[in-house]
Amino acid sequence: MAEQSMDADTPVFAIAVAAQLAGMHPQTLRQYDRIGLVVPGRTSGGSRRYSARNIEQLREVAQLSSEGVSLPAIARLLDLEDENRMLRLRVAELDAALRAERESRPGVRVFAAGSAGVVPMPSGRRIRRSTELVLWHPGSGRA
Repeated sequence: MAEQSMDADTPVFAIAVAAQLAGMHPQTLRQYDRIGLVVPGRTSGGSRRYSARNIEQLREVAQLSSEGVSLPAIARLLDLEDENRMLRLRVAELDAALRAERESRPGVRVFAAGSAGVVPMPSGRRIRRSTELVLWHPGSGRA
């Protein structure tokens, strides 16, 4: 059997277990699923399977609801949290790609714009000012 990695988004909990973990009635979870508030994964047979992140969301819904926040407002908050999480992941991916690019080109410190577009310039290369323009030189405080 192939080993699957488990993370916060892996749907593993049946509705009865998820309801118990969230401190709710299973019918409440079904209602939240119907209105799209907290949507669990599904098995091939159609049974709901909740992830640890779904359980966290259910607890948050219960807390916000008890404080008088409307379900549409809660849905918007959950959407914004999901968007924020995805953007943070994307920033981390881009940061890693930039770091890898910088490590693969240790001598590149200057960028120039020319007929070929913006291109990296190796350290020590003289730039022909008549056809190219220096855009950025990190650490020197000058362009």
